[in-house]
Amino acid sequence: MTSIGGAEMVDWNLAVATATRLVRPGPEVTRDEAREIVAELRRHAKSSELHVRGYTRMIPEGHRPQDTPVLIVDRAGWVKANVAGFRELLKPLFEKMQERRSATPGGAVLGAVGGKVTGVELGMLLSFMASRVLGQYETFAPAGGDLPSAGTGGGRLLLVAPNIVHVERELDVDPHDFRLWVALHEETHRTQFTGVPWLRDHLRGEIQSFLDETDVDPMTVLERLREAAQSLSGGRPEGEEDEKGRSIVELVQTPGQREVLGRLTAVMSLLEGHADYVMDGVGPQVVPTVAEIREKFQQRRARGASRLDQALRKLLGLDAKLRQYRDGERFVRAVVEEVGMDGFNRVWTSPNTLPTKAEIAKPADWIARVHRKADS
Repeated sequence: MTSIGGAEMVDWNLAVATATRLVRPGPEVTRDEAREIVAELRRHAKSSELHVRGYTRMIPEGHRPQDTPVLIVDRAGWVKANVAGFRELLKPLFEKMQERRSATPGGAVLGAVGGKVTGVELGMLLSFMASRVLGQYETFAPAGGDLPSAGTGGGRLLLVAPNIVHVERELDVDPHDFRLWVALHEETHRTQFTGVPWLRDHLRGEIQSFLDETDVDPMTVLERLREAAQSLSGGRPEGEEDEKGRSIVELVQTPGQREVLGRLTAVMSLLEGHADYVMDGVGPQVVPTVAEIREKFQQRRARGASRLDQALRKLLGLDAKLRQYRDGERFVRAVVEEVGMDGFNRVWTSPNTLPTKAEIAKPADWIARVHRKADS
């Protein structure tokens, strides 16, 4: 990344160091237990490939899509992987913000300090999130670096072992079934991107369009980040709420961004809802206690956590992600019930067949546009 006066907008190394220092330790397990958990998660990730591909029929028989690595990581490993992805994906935005800052008197000097402050604040937020993510298909993993990824920078599947163990104990469910259940969800995401060659570039293009439209003072974004970090550290008075209730993403919207964000919301709802639908569809065949797991997990989602947790979810836009699971799953279920799995799979034909945000809420409109128009 280019720098102004030798300083970046974010000290990424400091962000990693802060997050790994602050992240809470995972549940206690012996060394032998840890080895067994890692080995089992690897087996589940492998077996999930066959289950998901057979159920979704997204990948033609005999076709071998690009292989992407499966990494079983701890919380610090999740932080390192995501910082690398963030740094690559947000590079255009930070370059634009730095250009604006360089035009401000004293901007370079402030940047040297600001990069470190922001690094600490980002690290605090990553430490919070690192204890909550069960798994992730990291779509924009950069090639090279400390962690392996697909040779072309395609992606990698992460399963966060300590978090999976923590939740399975919290829910008091069968640990072997729960681990496979989580692997099915994340494997669906990997199948989506390896089975639909244009999807990754399309999503990257939409995100870059969103960032290109950003026209906001850098200090406004950094202040928003600071508010979230202060919530974690207790710097915000208890009970004080954000007056407008806006997330960081919502803060930087221009009219052009709102259009892009609508499309991004629709595709993310599709991807998350599809993963939930597949997880539940495959589950009864291979996860004996899937009904119990699903019920307890849904209760956990709905219940949320502490007031602080809920405030941070709002600020970071994580509450919107929970809605995406629900709305997207309803869309997929309604379409499959009407036109079958192969009919639903027309959604992956091209960017033009992706549902709009309005169609996510009204699946019949997508069916009318994509199916009846094509079949007439």
